[in-house]
Amino acid sequence: MKYVIVIPDGCADEPIDALGGKTPLQVAEMPAADSLARCGSLALANNTPAHLPAGSEVANLCLLGYDPDVYFTGRAPLEAAAQGIQLGPDDWAVRCNLVTIENQVMVDFTADHISSDEASELLASAQAGLLDESPFDSRLEFIPGVSYRNLLIYRGDGKTQAPFSRETRTRAPHDLTDLPVTDDFPRGPGSDVLVRLMNQSAELFSTHPVNQARIAAGKRPATNVWLWGLGGAPNLPSFQERFGVRGVMITAVDLLRGIAALAGWPRIEVAGATGYLDTDYAGKGRAAVEALSDYDVVCVHIEAPDEASHEGRHDAKIESLQQIDRHIIAPLIEALEARGDHRILITPDHPTPCSTKKHSHGMVPLVMAGTGIEADTQVSYDEAAATASGRRFDKGWDLMDAFIKR
Repeated sequence: MKYVIVIPDGCADEPIDALGGKTPLQVAEMPAADSLARCGSLALANNTPAHLPAGSEVANLCLLGYDPDVYFTGRAPLEAAAQGIQLGPDDWAVRCNLVTIENQVMVDFTADHISSDEASELLASAQAGLLDESPFDSRLEFIPGVSYRNLLIYRGDGKTQAPFSRETRTRAPHDLTDLPVTDDFPRGPGSDVLVRLMNQSAELFSTHPVNQARIAAGKRPATNVWLWGLGGAPNLPSFQERFGVRGVMITAVDLLRGIAALAGWPRIEVAGATGYLDTDYAGKGRAAVEALSDYDVVCVHIEAPDEASHEGRHDAKIESLQQIDRHIIAPLIEALEARGDHRILITPDHPTPCSTKKHSHGMVPLVMAGTGIEADTQVSYDEAAATASGRRFDKGWDLMDAFIKR
């Protein structure tokens, strides 16, 4: 039995007036996904429990069968795992965005999609210029990642209590787009350390050569670091232990790379996969088809619909969904049918409405099709059809038990 999971990140949405009261999923031309709806089963799933952040970190753990109340410790530890960073029992990882804040408003949580080289230069300056005031500073290290997505690591010594705790509260910068940030700085244990670094980075970066060059080139500067999503070391049982099948991840996003690593999945890196709207959809599709020869489960994650929502661009979201259908879902259906027994699942992790430009709690539509899955009466893959199916996974982590045949 071969299994495929396609995750069009954040594709679930709300009706949009400019689309005649329809959602991007309802408007997008997705013949391959609709063919699965006709021969398979639709449902709704809740991957974002109300008491936890409505983000990809919780939602993708749920989607892959892990109860977040048991396994979720924070977003940053998952991204640390993507970089092969081992966290000890007294260590903490903190997500470090490079952002653009103007007049106390979050103008751009990506700092205009700053390059990785520019980000590395800024963080090297932060490491040298900011970490010399607090007694905890000697245990802190800025770790460059990809573009605006970076980390701050705290290494505990097993003797001194860490400044942070599970009660430390932060806000994701992508949930603050175009909003004032004055009341959204970290709060609780250790927040003084984080707020100091965030504020002092603004002064350090204001005259930095990287930003001067960006401004001269007509680009937004990275005004400061935004620290959030912190947590301690997670401990996940492998996916193979849980479900008895070997999987592989195809993604351009560190968060998904980290979840895959902790679940015991290797990952396939696709040249041209960017984690943005310009990603190589066809390259991802080809890599997924090829991976079917070596793995039981092939999971393809595509960030583009979520990025379009964060920019409030329903037209770009529709286009990304059509590209996913044409270049990823369609060739995978053809490859699976040639291999005999198989199942395929199409589902986003969480909703990201274009109207709010941020992740939200709520149900997402999914379709499952393949060997042993009975067809229901729906004929299209979208939110309304999934609702009409009447089937629900109120605990999203139960979905994998229904999808994986054991």
